[in-house]
Amino acid sequence: MIEAQQLINGVWDSTSDTKDVMDPADGSTVGRVAWGSALDATRAADSASAAFDNWSLTTGRMRADLLHAAADLLAERREEIALTLAREAGKRLPEAQGEVDFSVEYFRWFAEEARRPSGSVIPPEATGRRHFSSHHPLGVAVSLTPWNFPVSIQARKIAAMLAAGCTVVGRVAEKAPLAVTALYQVLTDVGFPAGVVNLVHGPSRELTAALLEHPAVRAVSFTGSTQVGSQIMALASRRIVRPLLELGGNAPFIVCADADLDDAIEGALLGRLRNTGQSCVAANRFLVHESVIDEFGTRLAARFDAMSIGHGVPVDGGPVPDLGPMIDDERVTAVRSMIDDAVDRGGRLLTTRTEVPAHGAFLAPALVRDAPANSALAQDEVFGPAAAITSFSDDAEALRQANATEMGLAAYVWTSNAARAWKFSDRLEAGIVGINDPLPSVAFAPMGGTKQSGLGREGSSAGMEEFQETRYVAWRV
Repeated sequence: MIEAQQLINGVWDSTSDTKDVMDPADGSTVGRVAWGSALDATRAADSASAAFDNWSLTTGRMRADLLHAAADLLAERREEIALTLAREAGKRLPEAQGEVDFSVEYFRWFAEEARRPSGSVIPPEATGRRHFSSHHPLGVAVSLTPWNFPVSIQARKIAAMLAAGCTVVGRVAEKAPLAVTALYQVLTDVGFPAGVVNLVHGPSRELTAALLEHPAVRAVSFTGSTQVGSQIMALASRRIVRPLLELGGNAPFIVCADADLDDAIEGALLGRLRNTGQSCVAANRFLVHESVIDEFGTRLAARFDAMSIGHGVPVDGGPVPDLGPMIDDERVTAVRSMIDDAVDRGGRLLTTRTEVPAHGAFLAPALVRDAPANSALAQDEVFGPAAAITSFSDDAEALRQANATEMGLAAYVWTSNAARAWKFSDRLEAGIVGINDPLPSVAFAPMGGTKQSGLGREGSSAGMEEFQETRYVAWRV
């Protein structure tokens, strides 16, 4: 039984109230999470505030050394943390291992960024004057993360915050808090000073409100739904807390007439079904040229039907399934309802499989052709192993359909024509575009959305600058 405690001012705390963390594949109890309150959130922010002055004055080299040490220890504990992650979040073990590896990359990247202080010397326009700018940490930064990629999203945020010289208070969704707690244990074990990193668990609204009302909090980074993101933005506006928001997606996956269909189908499987489709950057709807939609749809549906489904952690050395469970039965019901609604409205179900393991939050992947544009499957973020597929006649129509959404996080294009690839990458309204690439996210590139998919960028040098302010100095000499 794993217990996820709270970390406040360098001390791991239990609480009288706890919540069980369940394995969605079989309903077994993986661990318990200490269930805190607004008072705990305030204490954590107090701790981070007290630690800020000393931490903000450390050199980039000192911060880099600690971040590198955290990357090394996280890599060393990879198997233990990945197994915990696979069980609490229902991930396939290889995907959980990959998530830990990706988290290591974020710590390594921002360790190097911490050693590259930025600023500028500005040429004067009058004699006897000097002008320059420099970057400085904002203050206490809050990291609020979801359950679908709990370790890597938390790592992406807090590595940047720490590299920038901020102190941190983190909170992760209660459905998958155990592996993130192990990540914070890594940070304390490598020697981050007391109060520099803090972790609280508890009711999200109550804790978030307490943190954003705290006078020392200067930035909040949130990944989750657009609805909750707008609420956090409203809270942040009361004290002018800087928001960094990575919100919902509705990514088009465009297959052009000149695409390599074999490669496109492989990309579609990975882009739609990685993490059982529970990803904000997942391919959410397939837009396929009318000349190839019949072949693409038939072949992709057959691959969907052939997917093996089961517990993400192999039993007795058995094979790893192609698909694991969803996070819980509520999510299964929601996605199944979207599929049924699309079919009831006139869509045609191309997949035929219905059987799944009898126990656990499992759902057979589904592909629905010509789902009406006003159906939830065609219009909303699905966040599960289902998708709509529709046709287009030319590039202009594909772009119109792709951009006909208030979301703009990711988009994907499959084509063998370089000019067409450039045109789509220029005109798609998305913060991330994958050209013949279903997994475009890397630690050294900026990640974020447009329109209602968020504000700001994570990863890359931009990810650290989100937690710094620019100071300009004019000097008359």
